[in-house]
Amino acid sequence: MGIHCCFSKTTFHTLKLATLPCCSSSYSFFSPLPKIIPSPRRPLSFFVRAFSTAAAQTTISAAPTAVGGVPEDSNKVLKPQWKAAIDFKWIRDNKEAVAVNIKNRKSNANLELVLELYEKLLNVQKDVERLRAERNAVANKMKGKLEPSERQKLIEEGKNLKEGLATLEEDLVKLTDELQQEAQCIPNMTHPDVPIGGEGNSALRKMVGKPCKFDFPLKDHVQLGKDLNLFDFDAAAEVSGSKFYYLKNEAVMLEMGLVNWAVSEVMRRGFTPLTTPEIVRSSVVEKCGFQPRGTNTQVYSIEGSDQCLIGTAEIPVGGMHMDSILPESSLPLKYVAFSHCFRTEAGAAGTATRGLYRVHQFSKVEMFILCRPEESDSFHEELIEIEEGLFSSLGLHFRTLDMASEDLGAPAYRKFDVEAWMPGLERYGEISSASNCTDYQSRRLGIRYRPESSIPKKGKGSSAPTQFVHTLNATACAVPRMIVCLLENYQQEDGSVVIPEVLRPFMGGLEIIAPR
Repeated sequence: MGIHCCFSKTTFHTLKLATLPCCSSSYSFFSPLPKIIPSPRRPLSFFVRAFSTAAAQTTISAAPTAVGGVPEDSNKVLKPQWKAAIDFKWIRDNKEAVAVNIKNRKSNANLELVLELYEKLLNVQKDVERLRAERNAVANKMKGKLEPSERQKLIEEGKNLKEGLATLEEDLVKLTDELQQEAQCIPNMTHPDVPIGGEGNSALRKMVGKPCKFDFPLKDHVQLGKDLNLFDFDAAAEVSGSKFYYLKNEAVMLEMGLVNWAVSEVMRRGFTPLTTPEIVRSSVVEKCGFQPRGTNTQVYSIEGSDQCLIGTAEIPVGGMHMDSILPESSLPLKYVAFSHCFRTEAGAAGTATRGLYRVHQFSKVEMFILCRPEESDSFHEELIEIEEGLFSSLGLHFRTLDMASEDLGAPAYRKFDVEAWMPGLERYGEISSASNCTDYQSRRLGIRYRPESSIPKKGKGSSAPTQFVHTLNATACAVPRMIVCLLENYQQEDGSVVIPEVLRPFMGGLEIIAPR
């Protein structure tokens, strides 16, 4: 997710934004728009860009009244609105490994139920095929010359077969939907080198730099922002609610400079720049592995529609190639996307979340790659190296962690987090992550590629089967957390803040934010 990262784990709220059903995870092998009244916006100098019936009636709610969008006392199987290409045979044949993986990741997936439903499905499919064969045999007999009594007998037999087949086909549909719903809860498999356990078991991959030494009393970013007139949390709370903010003066230039710098730096590595839609269909959110529903959902969902606000550009970028077959020659596809992101931050409280550290709306630059399966591990290394290079060039002290199994979101096969030292907060804070999701998302989004070696020549046999791509995501710059790091690490005794040299060309040459 690109941002399973700095802004809480993968979960997403309701705008009376409504939501769709989804389990906590899924397997790796795997209503018109509301009327919105546009408001004027100031032009931004970014390298790349910065409901029911009426806008006044569109509201935002934090959670649905019932799990899955149906009454809690309903016994009906909720029909999935989309289907993942889950390899049930693989799950059955690798039952022990899948069970261990579910345990290691503390998933609530019910493997036994999935296997039981799969077995029932296979049996019903056999019965359906048998009855269809018998029905066809009866139909063929009816084509010949028959005595009236014999024909009547075949008519009765055909009628009974038709009724029995209709019942079985109905059972097959229900079983298919129930199996899909349960199997979507099975998380991605896990890289063998991932540490087992909770966040505390995560392994240190790299340590860069040392904490800055100060010989004067330190301020946190909230105090610095107040003294330098950079933020207004009080006005934002009155206008929008808690965990919103206004950026002012040099902080606006800093945001624009960070976005412009991050996009241009990543483009130099061969990434295509994008700006994305910031409202997407709920089904796309689910297919990417996020939960539009649930008590602690982080998704703002638009009530009266099937849409959500995005929590990361990973979602619309992943959805861009949905239900498509890509030529192998087009891979890898490497994107760097700028977007605004929206998260409910359900359950977040305390001093660790004050100021800009955990907010409901923020700007972010996200990297996303679609590649061949055999390349995803190497591209995962490339993404984390890009992140580490960006943060090193800003002069930050940070550490990179190989995150433990229980801290992985459902789509992630492996995830590296970057935590920077924030002296004002006196702790490390997550500023980025890089995740390899293998084919978890592509099996849900329906993104395949056709190997070039399998394309038949004229007049020759058919091509080999298509394969699912692997997807990866990583955060190049989550603006609020980066502002926290820069203000706290570059503060001076006189109350000013020095701008890192690499950012100055993107901020009109500004070198220092001085007290007024």
